[in-house]
Amino acid sequence: MTSKTSRRALVSVSDKSGLLPFVQGLVELGFEILSTGGTARFLKEGGVEVIDVSTYTGFPEIMGGRVKTLHPKVHGAILGRPDLPSDAEAISEHGIVPFELVVVNLYPFAQTIAKPDVTVEDAIENIDIGGPSMIRSAAKNHAYLGVVTSACQYEEVLSALKAGEMSLALRRRLAKAAFGMTAEYDRTINAWFEGLETPGTEEEFPERLNVSFECRQRLRYGENPHQSAAFYVEDGYSPASLAAAKQLHGKELSYNNLLDLDAALCIVRDFSSPTAVVIKHNNPCGCATGESLADAFHRAYEGDPVSAFGSIIGFNREVDVKTAERLCEPGRFVEALIAPAFAEGALEVLRTKPKWKNNVRLLEVPGWDNAGRLGLDYRRVTGGLLVQERDIAEENEQDWQVVTERQPTDAEMHDMRFGWKVCKHVKSNAIVFVKEGMTVGVGAGQMSRLDSSHIAAYKSGDRSQGAVVCSDAFFPFRDGIDEAAKVGVTAAIQPGGSRNDAEVIAACNEHGIAMVFTGRRHFKH
Repeated sequence: MTSKTSRRALVSVSDKSGLLPFVQGLVELGFEILSTGGTARFLKEGGVEVIDVSTYTGFPEIMGGRVKTLHPKVHGAILGRPDLPSDAEAISEHGIVPFELVVVNLYPFAQTIAKPDVTVEDAIENIDIGGPSMIRSAAKNHAYLGVVTSACQYEEVLSALKAGEMSLALRRRLAKAAFGMTAEYDRTINAWFEGLETPGTEEEFPERLNVSFECRQRLRYGENPHQSAAFYVEDGYSPASLAAAKQLHGKELSYNNLLDLDAALCIVRDFSSPTAVVIKHNNPCGCATGESLADAFHRAYEGDPVSAFGSIIGFNREVDVKTAERLCEPGRFVEALIAPAFAEGALEVLRTKPKWKNNVRLLEVPGWDNAGRLGLDYRRVTGGLLVQERDIAEENEQDWQVVTERQPTDAEMHDMRFGWKVCKHVKSNAIVFVKEGMTVGVGAGQMSRLDSSHIAAYKSGDRSQGAVVCSDAFFPFRDGIDEAAKVGVTAAIQPGGSRNDAEVIAACNEHGIAMVFTGRRHFKH
């Protein structure tokens, strides 16, 4: 650290929150303050005596302020090591006075490009050059000085200086935060430049992927109590995402809660009519539309009431009082709810029922009509990352083809449309039985599509009479259709594309089942 007889701090910030009392505290400790441009004016107006950097360097700000701190006397004062003879000689020869503290934050590039009317020129001018240079220099030389990059650090730094000086451990933590800031700043700029690519020439999957996530919440544990875990949110996350959720009530969210809440949100977001979904272990065990939200919930819950015990519930409408009262009926055990909103009366019901009080988590995610902005889907594998587009593209029914002798009825087509949306959210191999706008049986995640068919048939029981069957991928053999026919299924929807399609179509014709090929698979692994 520098001698206390020559304490100097370089202060140049864009965000001036909390700056004045912090700098006043430095002055009381005997610091001289060097500053630039708007920061210098701000401090002078606050009564702080400031030395302009241009006075210290003997070189004026030029090019509209683009060049002001990019000077050897500035970076020499930051990077110099006074106890190293060669550095000490250069410091003396060139009239450099080392800094003890560098207080810098950056031009608001992310906020600038978030403006709807931002121009390329405005964005370019908000790319900070001198700031990151000073921050990186100071962070590199943290053995000799401290670098402060956020207002949240002011109190700790000032307290340390009042107690004597900043410890090496503190300076190292500040340096780590500084490099994190500049890394994130560069990632944001890089992403913006990628977005400027001429349509048709941009890389959908860049050679190097730069992503950044901020820790939102440290969780009690992961999937199991012996695993530690945390929830990170992506920069610029969509308002249609779990990252935008606000918890209104209930216990702390768990790792598994968050996985299931995301699954619930993804499903109900696909529907326009009142819809409810019941999630267990990342799969829908019940999903339904209805005349009202309360009706949709009742039907979704009845889709598989045994599996619904300890579930996550998702809604695509504001939860009203009637729906809240149905949720609280005897025998229900729910872990969490997610919806665009909760009516005040509904919140009162859900917060005061004995079994719900202080327990069931209520999450609100308003304004989710921006699902198209959800971005790419990432999945971690050992040593790498798999990246793909999300399976959110609109279905084009003009591509659907009835391949059987019998045409589906209007009611069957309605159920197939509904079931096809649900099916893409069920872990493959996925078989979903649907009747009258609700799931009556779901077979998920089995190694054989026939096994999934057996499970769906078992779950549906007598309700399979007159139901439709939805399969996320083609039926490889006729056995899945034969199984569905045994329990009374009358229509089927699947992608098609198997070399045994003719055999499967023949089986449908034998059983009088109408079948639609969509031409699109919906595997979910």
